[in-house]
Amino acid sequence: MKYLMLVCVDSDVQLSPEESAAMGPDTEGWVREMDGRGVRLQGDQLCPVSDATTVRMRGGEVLVSDGPFAETKEQIAGFDILECADLDEAIEVAGKHPVARIGSLDIRPFWAD
Repeated sequence: MKYLMLVCVDSDVQLSPEESAAMGPDTEGWVREMDGRGVRLQGDQLCPVSDATTVRMRGGEVLVSDGPFAETKEQIAGFDILECADLDEAIEVAGKHPVARIGSLDIRPFWAD
């Protein structure tokens, strides 16, 4: 089953120098492991919310605004598309992601065909 995993981090999160230095290598290790297992199909880091553009259609008019669609402290920092046997495996995969220690991982199944 395919899952979208949204990698979310609080905009106010403060990492120690050690945590900050470990995040890149830890994430690269997670990617290698999940790619090796064949469960990670695709993923990437996103630009900051300051680069976001929101598009809405209201009254037949396209409205464009800068910034995210919602004002929240927690922001989507990246995503991964996973192919897992079931939700239990998707939870296990997400639990190993380094951001699980400082943020959250939102797992959503794709609609079944």
